[in-house]
Amino acid sequence: MKHGARNQITGTVTEIKKGGVMCQVKVDTKAGNISSVMTLESLDSMGLKKGDQVSVLIKAVNTILVKE
Repeated sequence: MKHGARNQITGTVTEIKKGGVMCQVKVDTKAGNISSVMTLESLDSMGLKKGDQVSVLIKAVNTILVKE
C-alpha cells in the first residue's frame, strides 16, 4: 500500500477499548506505547484483535513539545 506517512513503527496490539461508535487500540512498540482511535466499523473491517502485529503509520501536521 502506498502512503505519504514517513514515520512507520511496528508493534503488537495489547488492548482494544470499545465505545458506542469508536474504539481505542493500544499498540506496544519498541518506541513505547501508542494509541489509535478509529471507528468500530474500521476495527471490524481490519479484523484487528489483541495480539495482532500491526504497522503504525504516523503523519502529523503539528507536534508540540512541552518542558515542565
